[in-house]
Amino acid sequence: MSALQRQKITAAAEEFIELGEQRVSYTLRRSPRRRSIALLIDERGLRVAAPLAAPQQAIDSLLREHAAWVLRKVGDWQQKRPPPRNWTAGEQIMFIGQPLSLVMRSGIEAPQIDGDCLLVGPPALAPKAVETRVRNWLKRQALDLYTQRCADFSMQLGLPAPAVRLSSALTRWGSCHSSGRISINWRLIQGPQAWIDYVAAHEVAHLRQMNHSPAFWRTVGTLVADYAERRTALRRESQRYLLL
Repeated sequence: MSALQRQKITAAAEEFIELGEQRVSYTLRRSPRRRSIALLIDERGLRVAAPLAAPQQAIDSLLREHAAWVLRKVGDWQQKRPPPRNWTAGEQIMFIGQPLSLVMRSGIEAPQIDGDCLLVGPPALAPKAVETRVRNWLKRQALDLYTQRCADFSMQLGLPAPAVRLSSALTRWGSCHSSGRISINWRLIQGPQAWIDYVAAHEVAHLRQMNHSPAFWRTVGTLVADYAERRTALRRESQRYLLL
């Protein structure tokens, strides 16, 4: 496989198409394992999964064939998208399923929780700097929590704690590399603990079964018995929590 082919598989490309009078953006991911083109709209917007060799013309044709459905679903998705952040006092962010209000305060070197508030300082900090500090804080919290939960689940399976890193993937909550390294999307830290545990358990189960066979799902079930309910809730309700 050429370097260009590998890049197409691992990278999700941002594309757009004109449907009627509307310009629609979508994420395109190609894979040699796919045999047909699939359209999906979820909390991350419109996504297209296509075989590696599928011509762009075929993708465009399918999108135009289902233009009415695409436009309706994209419209619904846009209505559910969180409003843009101003990064000023009083705004809310989500942390492990709970809202925190931003409070600007003197003497705060790094963001910290105080009740239902997230303290950030100093008060004169520019909005962009507030955004950077809050995002970095969320990522630090995410890495600490994900690492601990993956270690806990691995111990239940009698496995050593895996290396864990954060991802910013557009289309995946988590992944497990054949080397045993686990990646989990940092944005998931905004969701409830139950969702975080489901994704962590899912990826740890891949350390035993690098597939999605019945044996894999049985392994997930030994770690999180109600994984199916958690997976459904994550798919259906994530827009309520993913404000960033």
